Amino acid sequence: MTPAAIALGSNLGESVFILENALSKLAQTPKITIVSRSHWYNTTAVGPPQPDYVNGCAILNVDWSPERLIDILLEIEQDFGRMRREKWGPRTLDLDLLFYDNLILNTPKLQLPHPRMRERAFVLIPLAEIATDWIDPVTGKSIVDLLKAVDPSGVKLIH
Repeated sequence: MTPAAIALGSNLGESVFILENALSKLAQTPKITIVSRSHWYNTTAVGPPQPDYVNGCAILNVDWSPERLIDILLEIEQDFGRMRREKWGPRTLDLDLLFYDNLILNTPKLQLPHPRMRERAFVLIPLAEIATDWIDPVTGKSIVDLLKAVDPSGVKLIH
């Protein structure tokens, strides 16, 4: 099994309910085990005007390739009504693959580690809660060190 880190987000519908159910769906997926998960955080939206997000992260053990794992995440997004109409627009569910062990990958379909996660407090705060010592293979920095470089305002613990 390979460790992987994902970010979860929602700002349309009953976000906490959607996120909890997305985690349940992941837990029921063959060859995926949820190792840990963060609390949920209310986050000011980035991008066009839209409702605040609920965000969190989870650590998985997977027996899938990173390409198949991203396909599974996209399928789960679609199951929850995800529509891709506008870049950084509102969504019922967003599942991002942040890390796949220490793999560095850059293909048209998938970039690992996630290219914008180092700039996003709404990713790093919940990730630091469950993966403090995970080392970003690109920068060589821990999640906690990456978190020190971002502005945490706009990210509030909800539960």
